[in-house]
Amino acid sequence: MKLVKVIIRPEKLSDVLKALYQADVKGLTVSRVQGHGGERESVETYRGTSVKMGLTQKIMIDIGVSEEFVDATVKAVIAAAQTGGVGDGKIFVFPVEAIYRIRTGEKDQAAVTPVVS
Repeated sequence: MKLVKVIIRPEKLSDVLKALYQADVKGLTVSRVQGHGGERESVETYRGTSVKMGLTQKIMIDIGVSEEFVDATVKAVIAAAQTGGVGDGKIFVFPVEAIYRIRTGEKDQAAVTPVVS
């Protein structure tokens, strides 16, 4: 089992959700976050004072998947979120020790996106 953590541009969220749905990847959490990567810092004027804006708005999606869904998840996100510009985001894949579905008590493979035969 893996935790796929995705950070993307806010305007690409609907495209990514559609691509994940089409890849049969279900069960995710979406959060609004701020971050700084390779984008250039911008300077904005606020009430007559110049302020360096170092953080940009991003969307973070957390998806718990079985091993069989990792490649499909990553490919779907890249295809839907990629613009070719700086700031498209990142995908992190982490190993997971255990996953439990609270409603049923199911554990691990049974508690994440089911394996399609």
